[in-house]
Amino acid sequence: MKAAVFHAHGPIENLAVEDWPAPEPGPRDCLIRVEAVALNGFDPMILAGIPGLKTPLPMIPGADIAGTIVACGAEVDGARWRPGARVLVIPNRPDGMMGETLRGGACELIAVDQDALLPLPDAVGAPQAACLPVAYGAARRMMVARGRVAAGETVLVLGASGGVGTACVQLAKAAGAEVIACAGGAWKGERLKALGADHVIDSTTQDFVAEVWRLRGKPSYRHGGGGVDVVVNYTGGESWARSLRVLTRHGRLLTCGATAGYDPATDIRYIWSFELAIIGSNGWEREDLIALLKMVAAGDLDPVIHARRPLAEIGVAMRELVDRQVFGKQVLEP
Repeated sequence: MKAAVFHAHGPIENLAVEDWPAPEPGPRDCLIRVEAVALNGFDPMILAGIPGLKTPLPMIPGADIAGTIVACGAEVDGARWRPGARVLVIPNRPDGMMGETLRGGACELIAVDQDALLPLPDAVGAPQAACLPVAYGAARRMMVARGRVAAGETVLVLGASGGVGTACVQLAKAAGAEVIACAGGAWKGERLKALGADHVIDSTTQDFVAEVWRLRGKPSYRHGGGGVDVVVNYTGGESWARSLRVLTRHGRLLTCGATAGYDPATDIRYIWSFELAIIGSNGWEREDLIALLKMVAAGDLDPVIHARRPLAEIGVAMRELVDRQVFGKQVLEP
């Protein structure tokens, strides 16, 4: 079979499509023909090498996988799974994360334990499904299970143009919230408006603190009012302390990552003065993916796809991720 493989950490040029032995399913495995695999922001990071994370080499990237079962191991429950069934793979497994410490799905065939599969509704296509696990799963757990975003609230989403960001915008709107979306570039802002954002902030030309104060008023810890109820910040870095300045009294800061730095300066005065809550969210649960599939099938959620490409163009997709030229998800179709 064909697979995208890197044998050493380094630049995108280290990644190439080559012949790779087709996997043999174990007793509890289903052999899946990969129809769509979506990339995430961590894929270029894994390729480059993350200090402290041991990635087995050679490695096949790609954690978000949807496809069709073509064969089943001897111990697979035939009442649940059989050849021809369309499935979504749950990539965070007890023994590791696909695309990070376990080989991923940027290939034509993959063997997956039956307990790491979900059935695809007829109304959900493979490219849509492949967008869901990492980005949309993380977004739903952060916004719904942990953050409990509600109707009538105002939500600021930083880094709103990527997979997690576009998911957060849609989930906040689905909950009935007003959304302020922040991203770099006017073209991304226009797409965020089309996605449902009520206001957009261009981080390349505008200061998000000043813009939130202009739109909502400056928060007051004495009298309440002003600012936003929720800030979604999974970048960290220099935006972390500044996020505290736009939250209203009893506001919530939600985080599921730190792509711009995990050890930022902060300002504890805002936390106690405004009685703020900082809420962490780590990954997703099976129930999050089931709920997302139901939303997509019902037409209540539309995963944003930046581009659909053949596996041979994985290098192009990776380069666009690194250069921040992506709105939504990069999907490859082996």
